[in-house]
Amino acid sequence: MRAVAYHGKRDVRVDTFPDPRIEEPTDAIVRVTSTGICGSDLHLYEVLGAFIDEGDILGHEPMGIVEEVGAGVSQIKPGDRVVVPFNISCGHCYMCEQQLFSQCETTQVRNQGKGASLFGYTKLYGQVPGGQAELLRVPQAHFGPIKVPEGPPDDRFVYLSDVLPTAWQAVDYAAVPAGGTLAVFGLGPIGQMCCRIALHQGAGTVFGVDLVPERLEMAKEHGVHPVDVSQRQDVAEALRDLTQGRGPDSVVDAVGMEAHGSPVGKLAHQLSGMLPDPVARQMVSRAGIDRLSVLHGAIDAVRRGGTISLSGVYGGMADPMPMMDLFDKQIQLRMGQANVRRWIEKIMPLLEDQSDPLDVEGLATHHLPLEQAPHAYEIFQKKQDGAIKILLQP
Repeated sequence: MRAVAYHGKRDVRVDTFPDPRIEEPTDAIVRVTSTGICGSDLHLYEVLGAFIDEGDILGHEPMGIVEEVGAGVSQIKPGDRVVVPFNISCGHCYMCEQQLFSQCETTQVRNQGKGASLFGYTKLYGQVPGGQAELLRVPQAHFGPIKVPEGPPDDRFVYLSDVLPTAWQAVDYAAVPAGGTLAVFGLGPIGQMCCRIALHQGAGTVFGVDLVPERLEMAKEHGVHPVDVSQRQDVAEALRDLTQGRGPDSVVDAVGMEAHGSPVGKLAHQLSGMLPDPVARQMVSRAGIDRLSVLHGAIDAVRRGGTISLSGVYGGMADPMPMMDLFDKQIQLRMGQANVRRWIEKIMPLLEDQSDPLDVEGLATHHLPLEQAPHAYEIFQKKQDGAIKILLQP
C-alpha cells in the first residue's frame, strides 16, 4: 500500500509499505477513502520530530470501508462505511466508563506517562501507524469505529474522527452562558467549527481571532465577528471594547504551540528541531518550549470569573503560567484531548440533517490525491493557496 511517511523536519513522502493485517481478535482493516491533515500533524512536521522515527506513517483523521474484521469484532462488518476516531479506546475500562476515552487504560502509553494511544502520533502516544494511507489497521475495533450512512459524501462525516468532537468538547468545556459571548483564538478547522457549534448552541456573539484573511472571511460568512490580529495592537483590549469593558464570558484557545508572535517560543522550536533527537526529547520533556502568546492573550481577554477552554496542543513540560492573573481573575481553565466517542450521539443528528447546519461540507478548501501529500503539507504549513482544511484521497 501507499502511505504518508515522516522523513525529517518539513519532509514527508508517500512511500510503499506492506499491507496491514489482522494481528489481534479486536482488529479491523479499513480501506481509507478520505483522510485529513490536522494542525497537530504540523507539530510533527515542524517541532516534535524527536519523538518520531523516519518511516513512521502519519495521520489520524481517516474514514473508509471495512475490509476485514477480527474474531472479536461484531459491531462492524466488511462493507460497512466507518469513521475512525483519532484516539484508540477499548470502551470498557474504568476511564472509558467515565467517558474519558482519551485516557483509556487499555491503550494508555504508560512508559511515556501519557494517555490513550493515538493513530500516527509519535512514540509518546504508542507509535501506531496512521491513517494517511490506503489501508489502516484499527486496534480496538470492537468499540472505536463509528458507522455512518451510505450516500452523503465523505466530507459530511470524516470530521467525526477529530475536528467535530474536538470542537464540540472545546465549546462544552468553555461553558458559554446562553446568549453569552465567546472568543475563539485561531480560525483553523477546529476554531471554525468551535464558532459554528457555539452559535448553534445559543451563544449570543462569537468573536473569531486570527490574522489569515481567508480564515477570517470564512468565519464571517458563518456569523462570526472577525477580529484581525494584524490590525490590532492589543487584541484583549479590543475584545473588552466589544464586551462593555469586561471581556468575553468564555475563550477557546484553538491555536496551541504553533502561535505566532512569540519570539522566545519560536527560538525554542527552532532549537528543538536542530538538536540531536535524544537531546531534543529531553528539552521538550523538561523545558518550556511553547509559544504562549495566545494562551496569555486568552487569560488577559476573558472576563473575571470566565472560562478558558484549551483545545490547541501544547508540548512543553515546564511552560510558565501567569498563576497570579489566573487566581486573581478567578478564571476556570479546562483542557484535554477530545474524548471522541463521548460526543458522537450529539453530533450525528446534525450530520444526518440534509440542511447541513454546521456546513461541514464547506469546510475543506482542498481535496488532493494521497500522492500529493508533500505539497499538501507545505501549503497547509505555510498557509498558502487559501489552505484551511485539506483532505487527502487515496
